[in-house]
Amino acid sequence: MLKNFNGRPSLATVLKASTVAGIAAAVLATGVPLEITRSYAEAVKVQAPAVPSFANVVDAVSPAVVSVRVENRVNPVADNNDGFSFDFNGRGFDDLPDDHPLKRFFRQFGQDPNDQQGHPRRFGQNGPNGPNGPNGKGRLRPVAQGSGFFISEDGYIVTNNHVVSDGQAFVVVMNDGTELDAKLIGKDPRTDLAVLKVDGKGKKFTYVNWADDNNVRVGDWVVAVGNPFGLGGTVTAGIVSARGRDIGSGPYDDYLQVDAAVNRGNSGGPTFNLSGEVVGINTAIFSPSGGSVGIAFAIPASTAKDVVADLMKDGQVSRGWLGVQIQPVTKDIAESIGLSEPSGALVVAPQAGSPGDKAGMKAGDVVTALNGETIKDARDLSRRIGAMQPGSKAELSVWRAGKAQSLTVELGTLPADQKDASADDNNSQPQQPEAPASEKALADLGLTVGPSDDGKGLAITGIDPDSDAADKGIKEGEKITSVNNQEVSSPDDVVKVLNQAKKDGRTRALFQIQSSEGSRFVALPINGQG
Repeated sequence: MLKNFNGRPSLATVLKASTVAGIAAAVLATGVPLEITRSYAEAVKVQAPAVPSFANVVDAVSPAVVSVRVENRVNPVADNNDGFSFDFNGRGFDDLPDDHPLKRFFRQFGQDPNDQQGHPRRFGQNGPNGPNGPNGKGRLRPVAQGSGFFISEDGYIVTNNHVVSDGQAFVVVMNDGTELDAKLIGKDPRTDLAVLKVDGKGKKFTYVNWADDNNVRVGDWVVAVGNPFGLGGTVTAGIVSARGRDIGSGPYDDYLQVDAAVNRGNSGGPTFNLSGEVVGINTAIFSPSGGSVGIAFAIPASTAKDVVADLMKDGQVSRGWLGVQIQPVTKDIAESIGLSEPSGALVVAPQAGSPGDKAGMKAGDVVTALNGETIKDARDLSRRIGAMQPGSKAELSVWRAGKAQSLTVELGTLPADQKDASADDNNSQPQQPEAPASEKALADLGLTVGPSDDGKGLAITGIDPDSDAADKGIKEGEKITSVNNQEVSSPDDVVKVLNQAKKDGRTRALFQIQSSEGSRFVALPINGQG
């Protein structure tokens, strides 16, 4: 018995004794053992707030999304003009041990080095069993994989051009594992789009529709479905994080940027809105590591819709062609030519005989509107011209010599080797090295110039590394062909134009610079004004 400091039983001892006595009394009184129960705390359960679920969207669209396996013919042995043979020191293939590395090799690649008569078979590029031989054309093996989706019930599939560009045969794998052979209908490298077709033998496929991406806002939820790293049927979610991205892949760059996880193998796969409509086609990622870092780019539905329709109809895309080299209008350039704001597309040079040249377009013109609609920049003009049909008429508003003018152009057809729908590439012939005759410094501009060998323009023979000209990328060896759209052939010509610009209240002058890579415009401050 416990006692306190006074030698008396403690309170705890008294309570314990009374409790035991009470229990014993209850047992004696009832004759039934007393059941003692213990109470436990309940498991944690939180009432979660309602959040959007993508499950309904995924259930609806998944049957329309496929994996694309691209195959090409691969010769598993070295090429040889005459072919070569194996005799295994007089032994036939069947005489080799089962674990012999050569036997495992040929079983792996499906080749028997001996024919039915036991004679060695010949391989190589031109051997009987090589890619060019009479008995075979090489073995089809997977060389790439990507994603795609059905755009019609009769089996048309959209994917990326870069997914299928190196393929000779194509297999699509549906979300239920069904594999179907597909044929290439057409591809368009300029927008990185391609169309495949499978024969469903009367089967109607689940397909999806295009969204109106003009209604897509930055911050909207999107769901990407595809085949990353060969893991088909993978779903990721995120938001539209930007619009109108130019990643330098071509003249039609106008990508949606999304932060849904997109990785290798997602190329060609769709990005959906919450209505199950395709807002974009995944085509590129920004990644220092090769994996997703939360920045992916999708071809917008508005671009893809028209291109895919042309590919399904004709297997190719016909684009309007203006035939002029263009560049953006910067703030400095706008100020130098008297434009109120830096917008439109600056014509660097029309290609001889092109529709633009025939319509009277000149270097230094700024295209400010097309068919009455404002042109935002050079890419905007490229996209709009490319979207028009060859032979159609285009009304161009141009800014020339401080005044607005109107030109009517009948568009041509973009040549197959042309890289820009509205602008000719920098295809000028390389200039011969300029040998300066008599240098004269234009100190205010940081340039030293002299006459050019062909008598047209001025050779840049020296440049101050601390000048605005150097900051704008002008280099020694390039040539000045015009200033403020006036041809110059001597330093005095340049000074004359600059003096007139000062009288007109201009703080900058527009220099046309010619290099081996082509022609461009650069705005330089007059008398060192920034």
